[in-house]
Amino acid sequence: MYDLSDLFRYGGLSALGLALAATGLPANAAVNAPQQTNVLTFVGASSAAAAQPDRRAPRERGETRRGSGDRAQSRQQRRQANRQQARQERRQERRQERRTNTRDQGVREQRQRARQARQEARQQQRRAERRTERRADRRADRRADRRADRRADRRADRRTERRADRRADRRADRREVRREVRREARRDARRDQRRAYRQAERRWERREARRDHRRWNRAWRNNNRYNWRHYRAANRRAFRLGRYYAPYRNYSYRRLSIGFTLGSLFFGNRYWINDPWQYRLPEVYGPYKWVRYYDDVLLVNTYSGEVVDVIYDFFW
Repeated sequence: MYDLSDLFRYGGLSALGLALAATGLPANAAVNAPQQTNVLTFVGASSAAAAQPDRRAPRERGETRRGSGDRAQSRQQRRQANRQQARQERRQERRQERRTNTRDQGVREQRQRARQARQEARQQQRRAERRTERRADRRADRRADRRADRRADRRADRRTERRADRRADRRADRREVRREVRREARRDARRDQRRAYRQAERRWERREARRDHRRWNRAWRNNNRYNWRHYRAANRRAFRLGRYYAPYRNYSYRRLSIGFTLGSLFFGNRYWINDPWQYRLPEVYGPYKWVRYYDDVLLVNTYSGEVVDVIYDFFW
């Protein structure tokens, strides 16, 4: 058989003649005969037609049909071979793709596994952190609860202590009130006793004063031993005692006589003349006391406040 590439090299009638000659060959010759490699060169359309024998001899119908069937069969075989080759190439490509895909898939799986492992590690780390945070929160909550419980217990203890202290204070106050009531009762009893004793003592003193008043003798003035005027003329400084301060404010001097009753403030111990002999006065006894009254000297019964004796203008 002639190749189509060889046929296209030639032009015109020579190519047409070659094709017709090829179609006129028998089927076995077309299959078994070796292909002719040397092809006549193109000389000319007329010379080639004259030189080549006329192969368009009348042939039988069966031979033509056989040649066309062989060609179709060869074409079909070629197509099948091409298809098989294409299939094989496709299979190889698919296998290669599968291999590459399996490699890529393995790499992807490895990457995906690594990602999953990282994600799992991160998740585990997050879970561990959450667990630690939860534990820390629980511990903090427990500590806060314990503190709150302790505070509540302390408050309750303080309340109980305050209640106990209040009760104890109330009891102590009651006891103190009772003691104060008892003390007041004792004081009142003592006051009453003192009053009664004082009243009895005053009564006795009054009686004694009356008796002493009867006994007091004013004849001491006739005794030269108590000549206070002569002594005052010789010792004038001793009778200069200074200003007299009355026990009451805005109180003025009043001339008192024997038998007048003074208030207790006028014959207090600040007005006593403790050493009468210093002024050449007679010694006193019993309830009697020499008392300064402005520039006068009074002999007063301290129990009754009665003036028993008077010396006017005694001091300077």
